Formats: sequence, C-alpha cells, structure tokens
Amino acid sequence: MGQGNGASRERAILVGVVLPNTTQEDVADHLDELERLTDTAGGSVVGRLTQERSRLDAAYFVGRGKAEQIASSAKSLDAGLVIFDDDLSAAQVKNLENLIEAKVIDRSGLILDIFARRARSREARTQVELAQLEYLLPRLTRRWTHLSRQVGGIGVRGIGETQIELDRRLVRRRIGRLKEDLGRIERGRQVRRTARRGIPKGALIGYTNSGKTTLLNALTSAGAFVEDRLFATLDPLVRRMELGGGRHVLLIDTVGFIRKLPHHLVASFRSTLEEAADADFFLHVADISHPRYEEHVAVTQEVIAGLAADDRPVVIVFNKLDRAEPGAIERARRLHPDAIFISASQGHNLDAIAARLRALVEDELVERSIRLQSRDSAAIARVYDQAAVLDANYHDGYVDLTFRASRARAMALARLQSCDIGAEETSS
Repeated sequence: MGQGNGASRERAILVGVVLPNTTQEDVADHLDELERLTDTAGGSVVGRLTQERSRLDAAYFVGRGKAEQIASSAKSLDAGLVIFDDDLSAAQVKNLENLIEAKVIDRSGLILDIFARRARSREARTQVELAQLEYLLPRLTRRWTHLSRQVGGIGVRGIGETQIELDRRLVRRRIGRLKEDLGRIERGRQVRRTARRGIPKGALIGYTNSGKTTLLNALTSAGAFVEDRLFATLDPLVRRMELGGGRHVLLIDTVGFIRKLPHHLVASFRSTLEEAADADFFLHVADISHPRYEEHVAVTQEVIAGLAADDRPVVIVFNKLDRAEPGAIERARRLHPDAIFISASQGHNLDAIAARLRALVEDELVERSIRLQSRDSAAIARVYDQAAVLDANYHDGYVDLTFRASRARAMALARLQSCDIGAEETSS
C-alpha cells in the first residue's frame, strides 16, 4: 500500500462481522480503529460493510451472498483492497479473492504491513520479517511461487515436490535464520539490561497512540519521533529522568498495544516486551479523550498480567486531559482514585508524575542479603541477572550475596535461599 498523496493511496473497503457475543457499536468502534490503521498504512477507506451472523462461514467468512455484495461494492467504488477486521484462513482468502477480484487481507496482515513500514532498527526489521513469514507460512498458495526463484528451476524438476512445498521450505529456512539473528540481538540486549541493574526502571506502557512517546519527551527531553498515528514507536527507547536530590530513574518507551494484536508479532517482539517485564514499575498511559478508554486500559492490564509482571507497582496516567469530556474525567477519577491526570503535549501536571516516582524510588529500592550454595549456579546467576550485586563472599561451600533491588524483586530472590541451608546452619 503506497503512501503519498491522495491520488496514490490504495482505495479500501472495510468489513466487520457482528456475532452473538458482540454488538453493532462494538463492531463500529473496531472498524473506526481499522480505518485509522488503514490510514497509517497509506490506504484510503472508501466504504464499510458489516454483516450479522450467528457463526462464521468456513468458505467465505461472511457467506457467499455477502461476499458477492462486497465484490459489487469494490467494483463500483473502484476499490482494489478489502480488509477484514478478523483473521482469515488461507482458504477463505483464496475464495474471497477469486470472487471479489481484489486483494483481500485481514487485520493481522494490515498491522504487520504497518510494522514493516515503521521498523527502523535492525532488531525491529528482523522481528517484523519473522512475524510476517510465520503469518505467511500457513497461507502459502500458488500466488507465492515467486519465492522459488531463489533456487531456480534446473536441478529441482521431477523430484516429487510441489512448488508450494518448495516455497514453504524456503520460508522455514529463512525463519530459522531470523530466529538465530534475534537470539544474538537478544544476548546483546541482555548485556545492556544487566549493566543497568540497581538503577530504578519504569516502563511506559499503554494502548497505541495514547501519548507514551510524547510523555517520554516531556519528562526527559528525549526528542523521540512523535506522530498522531498508530504505532509511531516500535523500538524501545531508554532515557534518564532526573528526580532531584541526586535521584534518577530510567524510563523505557515501548511499542503500543492494540486489540487483536497478531500473536506472531507478539512472539517476535518478545525481547522488546522483556524490556517492559524487566521494569521495576509501570507508567500505564491511557488516552482519557478516547470514548473507549476503559477498554484500552483493560487490554493493557491483560498484557501486564501476561508478562507475569502484575506484582510491580503500576501508576495509571490519564493523558490528553485537554481533549477530554468532563464526564469522562469524573468517571475515571471515581474508578481510578490513585491515577494521575495530565496533558503531556501541554506540559500539564507533569510534576505529579515526578513526585509519585520519587515516592516509588524511596519506597521500592531495598538492600538485602542472601546465602546460597556455591554449587547452585542457576540461583546465583538469577540474583546477578535481576539485581545489582553489591558484595559476594564465598566460604565453606556457600556464597553470601548482598544486592539492591526493588522490594518485590528482593522478596522473590530471598525465596531462592534453600531451606537445607538453614537446617545445616542450625545443626552446626
């Protein structure tokens, strides 16, 4: 989908399905978001269609009759692209394209296209390509036979393999190489994370376009790229925020979340999400001006729980106060009495964030000591990995480690001390 002026933007029709567990309002909101995604990808929405169904059609997703209506609309509106708000199977894509005579993609394919356009760093490009290939692999059809040109025709004829099987082999081989590359990149990221042990770290997380990067710039003068479009930020950005009195924290800007985020993309961006999981606390940024902000908050909370990081302090920051309706603000204050309400773009109430972070740092960072058996290399490595080790004293088959970490992490590491050690010390 080419970006540029209006004349070069690809004309698209959006399709949503109302199932028994959804409402027309839900689907309309999802299509609004899909339209923003289409715009971000460089497309122009010229039509929207919805279909109420008791269950999805295995062949055409929306049923043949509705598919024929979509084909007629695409022809009359001169639309060369049809985007479905839910994932389609390979068979459904093939059947729909044969009937509609236009390119058919789903929400996951659209998001992957956006990520491919936004990826700048080597890590992001590798992650996105891996996600795209894993998404493509089960959807390979005859239209992907251009992949075979990498091996040529001579020497492979008559070997009993179909062209699609060859294509799949090429894709799997490339996936293997990309996973090896990501492994090397992740080891480098792990080294950098280890070097930052002992410094309080907070991750800015939230729904896409909630204003996380704008807030990072306001708090740290990071000068990071900001755009009023979905997924402006893909690579995690770490910047230092001064809190006064010689104290500071590291803030980590992360990729935004969204409904129905492709699971291949989540898996490929594992190392990026681990930056968030490694944080001592979260700044959960939500757009209070969005009519469905509560749903966005719930999506982000699910991701935090999925990272096994819901034991960390979370500060909810409702952003874009200057655009919000008074009723929405009052409701959010009732539901989230500890939240902070700001406008990052206007610089409003940022001092409240600094004050909350100072209190967190003073309360959170603690020093603890733990005795481990010196042969327990896994436990020792975990302490070094998750805390700043201040002193290590090896003696009589044991090691006494003194470390600094957040209160929650220190409690978790303290549980590594074996009960057997206590029993041996008592008997001696």
